[in-house]
This record gives sequence, C-alpha cells and structure tokens, in this order.
Amino acid sequence: MRATLITEVIAMAFDTVRSNKMRSGLTVLGVVIGITSIVGMTAMIRGFDESLRDTVRSIGPDIIFVQRFGPTSLTSGDIFNQLMKRPNLTVSDARALEEDAETIELVDIQLGAGGFGPPTQERVFYRERRTRPMIVFGTTENFAAGTMLDLTYGRFFTGTEVQYRKNVVVLGQTPYQALFGESGTDPIGKLVRVGAQRYSVIGVFENRPGVGGFNASQDDFVVIPYTAYQRQFGIGGMVVGRGRNVTELIPIQIAAVPRAGIEQKEAIADVQRVMRIRHGLRLDEPDDFDIMTQDAILQLWDQISQATFLALIVISSIALLVGGIGVMAIMSISVTERTREIGVRKALGARRAEILFQFLMEAAFLTSMGGLLGIALGAAIGWIVHLVSGFPISLPWWSFALGLGFSASVGIFFGMYPAFKASRLDPIEALRYE
Repeated sequence: MRATLITEVIAMAFDTVRSNKMRSGLTVLGVVIGITSIVGMTAMIRGFDESLRDTVRSIGPDIIFVQRFGPTSLTSGDIFNQLMKRPNLTVSDARALEEDAETIELVDIQLGAGGFGPPTQERVFYRERRTRPMIVFGTTENFAAGTMLDLTYGRFFTGTEVQYRKNVVVLGQTPYQALFGESGTDPIGKLVRVGAQRYSVIGVFENRPGVGGFNASQDDFVVIPYTAYQRQFGIGGMVVGRGRNVTELIPIQIAAVPRAGIEQKEAIADVQRVMRIRHGLRLDEPDDFDIMTQDAILQLWDQISQATFLALIVISSIALLVGGIGVMAIMSISVTERTREIGVRKALGARRAEILFQFLMEAAFLTSMGGLLGIALGAAIGWIVHLVSGFPISLPWWSFALGLGFSASVGIFFGMYPAFKASRLDPIEALRYE
C-alpha cells in the first residue's frame, strides 16, 4: 500500500475524530481509565518495589538468618499447627554455630523480636521525658556489624559488656529524638530507664531506611546486651526440665555472617548441618527451623509483586474491554452513517483492503489518542502522589509502550468487525443507501 494512501487514510481518521469530538471522547473514556490505572499503578508499584529492594539490600547480601519459622514456611502452605510445634531457637544454638560452623565469621542473636508473636516493648524515660513503647532488642556485640547499621553518636557495646551483663543501651533515632533531640543534649553517658531498669547510653544509630519512603516505625527500637535482656525480661536463675534456664526458651533470631571468600550456599549448608545435629534430626526428617537470606526475601517479594501486577492488569482490562465495546459500537454506527461514502470510494476503484485499512486506522487512532491521554493522566497521578506524600515512583519507558500498545490493540481488535463489515459492502447497494 502506497505511502500517500496511508497518509490520506490517517488524515481522514483524524478528521473523523475531530468532527465528532464528544462522541469520540465518550468512546475512548474506558480506554483512558484503563490506561491511566495501568500507568499510574505501575509507577507506584515499581517505585515501592525499588524502595523495598534497597531496604532489603541494606541488611547485607551475605547475612544468613535462622528462625523458628518465617515467611517462607507461612507462604509455602505448611500447616500452622505443625510450625507452632517447632522448638524455639536458643542461645546455645547460636553458640554452637559460632564454634562448629567453620564457614561462619561471626554470629549474632536477637532476643525480643525473633520469634513468633509481638515483640518486647517498653517505654524509655529520661528525666521528665518519655517515649511511646519501643521495641527492645537483646543482642551480642556483633549486632551492628551484622546488620550494617551505622552510628550517629558513640559506639556499640563490647563482648566484655555482654559477658558481664552491663546495663548499656544504644538508642534508635526515634527514642533519641524524643529524649534528647529537642534539647540538643549529648546523650552519651546519660542514664535512661528502659521499663523499670536503668541503662547508660553509649551510642545512637543512624536512621534506618524506610520502605516506600514512609516512617514505618523502623527507628522505634533500643538495643541492649542479650545478657541484660535475659536478666530483665527472662526468669534468671530458675532451672527447669533438663537443667535448662527459662531464659533459653525465649524465642530468638540468629544472624550468621560467612567468612570472606566463602560462598553463601556453602555457609548455608554448614549452618543447616550444625542446626540439624543440635536438634537431633534424622536424615529423613525435614528441618524444624527456617533459613532466610536476602535473596529468599526478594524472591518472596517477587511472587507478591507479580501477583499484584497481574491483578492490576486484569482489573484494567475490564475498563479496556468496556472501552473496546464502545469503540465497536461507535465504529458500527459510523459504517452505517458513511455507507454512501464507502460506495463512492468503491465505485472510484477503492479495494476491500483499503476500506478495511481505513476503518481499522480510525479505530486504532481513536484508542491510541485515549492511550496517550491515559499515559499522561497516569504519570501525572503518580507524580502528584509523590509530591504530596513522598511515595517513591518509577516511570519506566516500557509502561508507556505497554499502555500505548494496549490501547492500539484494543482499537484494532474491536474495530475489526466494523471494518470488515464496511469492506464487504456492495458498492451498488451502498450508493443506493439513504
């Protein structure tokens, strides 16, 4: 088909749309809504996705977390009652990993937020000021190194302070700001009260990255030696069962960092070997603990985000379907109105393919205009949300191409029947049409 003919057909399609502005606008309204939702939601989902990935990467790519059970077990279909029968991890498990796992450089434990259930929370007091309830972590001296958190002020506690159960505390940004931020007081060396126990402040953490740019209470925590945690929140000294201390039964999370040059898979296998021996598992028995890594967390998120994006496509397709039916109806009316025009063109030598192409181009042009409007509105909505709330957005080029491709495809698909009907008209009957 000659280029001049294509140009004429496109010009005719544009004139048709321009001469029927209201009808054309109502026709593509469904397409505009569908493409707006695709582009706008894609921008926000992608922005949230990148923000979450940055947050997960901040914990360190090589850290291996050992938990009683975690998101992977909960989402894999394991029976919850069976998961609850798993034994709690203990400080002794962490010590065994430190001593027997040759591929592991350092091991950290977290008491207070590593088990299933609500975390340990206490208010923090300094003179007349107090905070809302903060999460209290009991950890080893390896916590800061294992989590890759930097300090704004002071230092982290040492192994000696952990061993001798020293009452020292490192504050997150939220308790620091609540107790010392307004007055500008140097927090180092000040005595604060965590619940009913006094602690000396030795450091303050920097802000932790928040998912989506929101303040999701990620800085609402304080960190104390796990030995001091056991003394304050456990039942120190009481012996139960086989000579085990009740404080060993507190649910914990273990973090292990592989040695330099050791592949993560090798370190995971080593951790798994030690834990299975510790728990007395036979070869045919499954693990009664979960191992989580950065990659596992991101894979889990990929499944969630893909399902969300698929749901978005399905919902948006409904609007596109409605818009496509509108295009079919309007194009069918247009064919009826222009029957004599079609007859004249055929009498002058226009072929069926040319008539078919003309009406398909009109339909595709109509929906593509709706697609462009939807892309502009979707991008504008994304930017407005970002400017108002700070929510991160991402506008990849492929989302624009996807929106434009969808809109043009809707026009071609739903315009096929009217275009085919127009191309099949008999020229003599068309010229006699009133």
